[in-house]
Amino acid sequence: MKLRHGITTAATAAAVLAGTALLATPASAAPAAAKATAPYNGVCGAGYDVIATTPIHNVGVTYVTWSSAADKVCAVTIRNTPGAREYMNVTLDTWPESTHPVSDPGSFTTYAGPVYNPTPGPGQCLQWSGSIDIYYDGGNGNCA
Repeated sequence: MKLRHGITTAATAAAVLAGTALLATPASAAPAAAKATAPYNGVCGAGYDVIATTPIHNVGVTYVTWSSAADKVCAVTIRNTPGAREYMNVTLDTWPESTHPVSDPGSFTTYAGPVYNPTPGPGQCLQWSGSIDIYYDGGNGNCA
């Protein structure tokens, strides 16, 4: 399998898709996971494992999860400190071609999402982003 920009074979995820394709973890995901302060709350459902995280400034984290049983990915943006409603968003899509863009913008107290997408097909990677108030960040990787 050909790995895309930002992906290393040393950082491949343990998930095997469709028997032959591998979901690869971006090299940047490991350091980001160490910076994550908002705990993943399991809102995507049972069987979804965290495969990538992106800190949103110092106010929260966007989590990308995957379920082999459902053959889907899920994303959620979680605030570090729940409180009064404020603008939040989470977006999940694929690249280099957009195939199933999904997002959940709104005014939330704790988290935006979850949003779901099919597992990327061959030659596709995940692209995600999250925002809380004025802060925004995103990532891409986990290529099939």
